[in-house]
Amino acid sequence: MQVTDFGSKFDESYGILTRKMMRFISEDSRISILELSKKLGVSRRTARERLLKAEREFGIRYTVAFSETALQLSNPHIILVKFIKKPDWDEVARLLSSSYIPQIAAVVKGDYDMFIYANAITSKEYVHWDKGMQILLSKYGVAWHPSNVAHKQLGFFPLRNEILDRLAIDENYKKMLKLLNINSRITFSEISKRIGMHFNTVAYNFKKLVESGYIRRFTISLEQPRDLALISTFSKYILSEGFEDDATVIRKVYTSSGTEYPIISRYLLCTQLVGSYDSFVMGIFDNYNTAYKQAVVQYKSVMKRHKTKVECGQVQKVLLGRLPIRSIDTKKEYNTIKWTVEGMDAKQK
Repeated sequence: MQVTDFGSKFDESYGILTRKMMRFISEDSRISILELSKKLGVSRRTARERLLKAEREFGIRYTVAFSETALQLSNPHIILVKFIKKPDWDEVARLLSSSYIPQIAAVVKGDYDMFIYANAITSKEYVHWDKGMQILLSKYGVAWHPSNVAHKQLGFFPLRNEILDRLAIDENYKKMLKLLNINSRITFSEISKRIGMHFNTVAYNFKKLVESGYIRRFTISLEQPRDLALISTFSKYILSEGFEDDATVIRKVYTSSGTEYPIISRYLLCTQLVGSYDSFVMGIFDNYNTAYKQAVVQYKSVMKRHKTKVECGQVQKVLLGRLPIRSIDTKKEYNTIKWTVEGMDAKQK
């Protein structure tokens, strides 16, 4: 089946210089102004001015993509939530923020009302929070559908500092991770002042943090653009013959882009789930109709022989945390699983 990419007027409205810059800082937010100017082929002054303008225009936050496995955060879940009665969203936000476990929560308009990304130090803590939230939200007639995040194929989930506080790692490492999570461009000098640590010790610990594997990438996240449609989809399917070929086609959809160096990647998150649903995907488009055609209609068409069910919704606002909106080379980052029939072995490409 031919892969259709609908392109983006949003990306095309910006020059190649701005689009390249967004890619460079998405893939390494600690890049120096000097190095950025060299990559862009402009003066340091121009590079600095362009970066400051982009910070204002796109609401850039410099942050960290963590390895939750290395940090021993082994209970990642995405929860799809539906309500019978319209909830008090301010109350929902307060309830969620009272715990370190939920990392992202967004209000959605469509087949469901909210999705949550959550993680915990122990399975016992996660289960206690999961059941407790259902009880607290029960007055709204809540339908709660959790799935374990088995494999992240594309993208990352930004973590709150509240969960970093719970990590069983060196306290100095923890302090540095929290500062980098808030501003991944922070200088060693500023870290030294903030936590009262000698500059050379900061440099040494920074190297150790990177070597430990705690940090996958220094990156960014952007404010949700008002003039674009952010759509999230949960799918459930029954595996049948030909799934591997169809999964390859879907991979081409997720890694295609109509614009070289887009301001924002077409697809932000692609994860494999185990539980209520089999996959979760988040994409960003010019409008809802375009999003629905590519993220839902095209997906269903490719996966039709697997009796696929898709539930989708457009993200309205973020209640907690921050969405991972950025620009990356999706073909380079995407990591798919090739399923084989013999013994149900999984081989990563």
